[in-house]
Amino acid sequence: MSTLLQIDEPAASARPRPTLRAFLEMGFRPLYLAGTGWALVAVALWIFAPQWLQGPLGGVAWHAHEMMWGFVATIAVGFLMTAGANWTGVNPTPPGVLLAACALWLLARIGLLLPSPALFWLGFGAEAAFFLLSAAAMARAVYGTRNRRNYAVPLLLLALGTTDVLYLLAALGGDHTLLMQRFNAGLLCMAVIALLVGRRVIPFFAMRAVPGLTIPMHERSGLVQLAAGALAVLFVLLQWQWPLALALLVCGSIPLWQLLGWKPLAVRSRPLLWILYAGYAGLGAGLLVAAAQAAGAPLRNAVHVHMIAMGGFTLMIIGMVTRTALGHLGRPLVVDRSMVASYWLMVIAVALRLAGLFPSGPVLLLLQGAALCWIAALALYLWRFFPWMIRPRPDHKPQVATVTLGQRT
Repeated sequence: MSTLLQIDEPAASARPRPTLRAFLEMGFRPLYLAGTGWALVAVALWIFAPQWLQGPLGGVAWHAHEMMWGFVATIAVGFLMTAGANWTGVNPTPPGVLLAACALWLLARIGLLLPSPALFWLGFGAEAAFFLLSAAAMARAVYGTRNRRNYAVPLLLLALGTTDVLYLLAALGGDHTLLMQRFNAGLLCMAVIALLVGRRVIPFFAMRAVPGLTIPMHERSGLVQLAAGALAVLFVLLQWQWPLALALLVCGSIPLWQLLGWKPLAVRSRPLLWILYAGYAGLGAGLLVAAAQAAGAPLRNAVHVHMIAMGGFTLMIIGMVTRTALGHLGRPLVVDRSMVASYWLMVIAVALRLAGLFPSGPVLLLLQGAALCWIAALALYLWRFFPWMIRPRPDHKPQVATVTLGQRT
């Protein structure tokens, strides 16, 4: 008798299995996971087990370095390596190059943590090689395709690596003033990259997500912003305080002015957007605080550092690693509860950490509370995205870049 009715439902398509090929397909996959995972571990060590930080790069010098170059700069490299494929049509980091970069990054984290001078120098070399390889990979893609609009990006990556090397050498020398000078140079170099990326992608994302929204790209002010940021890095190294204050004033005012033109009220109900707006605003505000300090305001170094790094970089990062990963992984650009929770936990972490910068009774509790919120925010991100990052796209399409950064700088 022929079958007239099939009782059983067709079997659901199996979830793709993890593969090394998928994991190394684009730079964001391993580097987003590495950067966020290390940021979780590094803050846990700094706040709850500082006695373990006994290496040549110890204490606050290690904490500052790992947050700046081990976390923020790593995420930036992952983003730029992925976006570079969109700009040029050439993947800057094919699997072999990306695997080498990840190995160098891991070796640097181990060498700079453990209490061994020999391992420190091994980590030092690996760290320098990581940024050199990243800059060379981006240069190959950008210059090789004559993508003039992004000629500055490999140079910014090279500058970021150079400030890293200078910082590590200053840390060994024990000169705190020189150490802070070089850290601030790296911080401002990273700020220039963050402003460049944010000014391009935030309006792009907003206009795609909000029907009928039209906002300016601010290309002309972006040129001024880029020039002022580059001059600020130079003035830090030259120790020219008043020119530095003026450059920072310009560099910090422009993003706040740009935000007004981006109609922030239009994105208040869209977490994927408001978190980026908040980070961009925090970056601008932090640069204005740095300008006030350069002009002689009696502020601790930690104030402008944490406003820029946490209020700016970190809020932009938690939004960027969500939004860009969803797009590149072929998933709907919709946040679930875990993602929104990670955003709010990071906002609370920033607020608690900034509150802890000012003399008050519960400073230790504020620090510990900020650390716990930070750890929880990044743990939620890893819990949600790790299974996706190690698997092929569910639609089985070739890797498609979804961030268009080909606007004029």
